[in-house]
Amino acid sequence: MKSHMILLTSSLLLFNLLTATEDHSEYFEGEGPFESVHEVTEMCLDCHDDAAFSFMQNVHWTWGSDPTTIPSKSGEHVLGKKTVLNNFCIGLKGNEARCTSCHAGYGWKDDSFDFSDPMNIDCLVCHDHTGTYKKFPTAAGYPAMERKEFPPKSGKYFEAVELEAVASSVGGTPTRMACGSCHFYGGGGNNVKHGDLEKALVNPSEELDVHMGGEDFTCVDCHESTDHSISGNALSVSSHRGTLSCTNCHDEDPHDKYAVFYDQHAKTIACQTCHIPEFARENPTKMEWDWSQAGESRPHEEDQYGMPTYHKKKGAFVWGKNVVPQYAWYNGASEHMVVGDKINLDSSNKITAPVGSIEDNSALIYPFKIHRGKQIADKKNLYLLPTHLFGGGYWKHFDWDKSVSVGAANYGLDYSGKYTFVETEMWWKINHMVAPKEKALGCKDCHSKIEETRFDWKALGYKEGDPRYNRGTSRFPRVK
Repeated sequence: MKSHMILLTSSLLLFNLLTATEDHSEYFEGEGPFESVHEVTEMCLDCHDDAAFSFMQNVHWTWGSDPTTIPSKSGEHVLGKKTVLNNFCIGLKGNEARCTSCHAGYGWKDDSFDFSDPMNIDCLVCHDHTGTYKKFPTAAGYPAMERKEFPPKSGKYFEAVELEAVASSVGGTPTRMACGSCHFYGGGGNNVKHGDLEKALVNPSEELDVHMGGEDFTCVDCHESTDHSISGNALSVSSHRGTLSCTNCHDEDPHDKYAVFYDQHAKTIACQTCHIPEFARENPTKMEWDWSQAGESRPHEEDQYGMPTYHKKKGAFVWGKNVVPQYAWYNGASEHMVVGDKINLDSSNKITAPVGSIEDNSALIYPFKIHRGKQIADKKNLYLLPTHLFGGGYWKHFDWDKSVSVGAANYGLDYSGKYTFVETEMWWKINHMVAPKEKALGCKDCHSKIEETRFDWKALGYKEGDPRYNRGTSRFPRVK
C-alpha cells in the first residue's frame, strides 16, 4: 500500500480546496463493495493527503489537548483524554475498546494503536451526510459491518453500515448529527455529560436553541476549523484559555440603545448567564453518580423523568431536568486534578474547575453544570484510582480490588491494597441551548430583597451591604 504522507504540490492543495464542499458521489460511483472501512479511507486519502497530515495533529485524533505541559501537585502533565481521570467512567487506559467508540479513528483497543498511520483515520464519522453511520459501542472505533445486537440480549440492533452510500454522501462540512454522534452521548448516553449537548439538537426548535433551531446553524458555524483544528475547548481536557466566545459574532455591546443597562451587566456577566436560564430543557442530564453502590443486585427503578436510578455495573444516579446552573467567575482557564494528585478523604475533590475570582478583571460570571461523583480512591496513597471496567474488568467480576489493581498498573500508579470512596466534582461550562431573548433572565432573577435569587452573591465574593447583594445593579465591575 502506497505511503500517504507525502509533500503536497500547490495544485493538490488547490484541488482539495475545490473539492472540500462538493458532491463526492461521482468519485465513489462504481466503487465497492468495500470490504473494510480502511479501503474507504484509502480512497479519501488518494485526494486528501494534506487532510490526513493536519487531522493527525488535532485533539480529535491525539486525545491530548494541550501542546505544553501543565504543573500539578504530582508533577507536569499533558492534558487530554489519555491522561486525566473523570467521575463518569473514570479513565481510558485498559478500557480503550469501549471508550474509543468515540475516537475519530479505527482500532484503538490498547497501547499498540499506531497514531502515525493515516489509514487508521475515520473520515466518515465526521463527514457522513446520511445520518446512518454509527460506530459499534465495543469495537474500538469500527462500525458494525454486519447486523449486531447491543446491549447483549436487549433486542436492540446496530444495522450493518452501507459504506458505499455513506462515502458517496460526503460533501461539505460536518452536520449536527455527525458532531453529535459523539458529543451528544459522552458519559455513556444521551445528554449524560454536558447537560447542554444532546440529540434534541439534531433538529431543535427555536425555543430550545435560537442558533441551531432558529437560524439552522451547524456546529461548525461557530466552531470554525483551520486544517482540522477546531475552535473551542472543554474544561475537562484543556487548561488554556479558549478562543471561542459569543463576541466572535456579536458586538461587545450587543443590546440596543434603550437597553444600555444590559450592556453594563455584560462587563461582568457572560452572555450565557442571562441567555441560558436552564439547561437539560428537553431531556434529563446526569447530575450525580455514586460508584460505591455498584455491584449490588437491585430491581430496576426509574425517577420522575423515566431515567434509571441504579445500574449494577455503575452504581446509583441522580438526574436533573430544567436545571438552574451553578454560577462562578471564569477567566477562560481551568484547573485540573491529574493522575497521582493528592485528594482529601473528608471533602469534595474538584477534578476540573474554572479559574477566576471577583478580583480578576479578566473573569466574567458564567453558568456551569457540576457533576458530582463518588468514586474509588487509594486510602493510603491518597489519590484517585483508575479502574479496569471493560473487557474482563469490574463489569464482569464486580471485584473492586482486582479492578483497581489492574487500573493502577495501567497508569503506572502504586496501589496500596486499601481503597475507599471519595466525593468529586467536575465543572462543565454551559454554552448551548440559548433561549429566545424573551426567555432571558430578568432583574428579579438575580436581584431581590424579598425573594430567593439564583445567585449566591456571597460565594461570588460580594460583600453584604454592597448595592448588588440581592438588589441593585452590576454597573460597577468588581468590589475590591
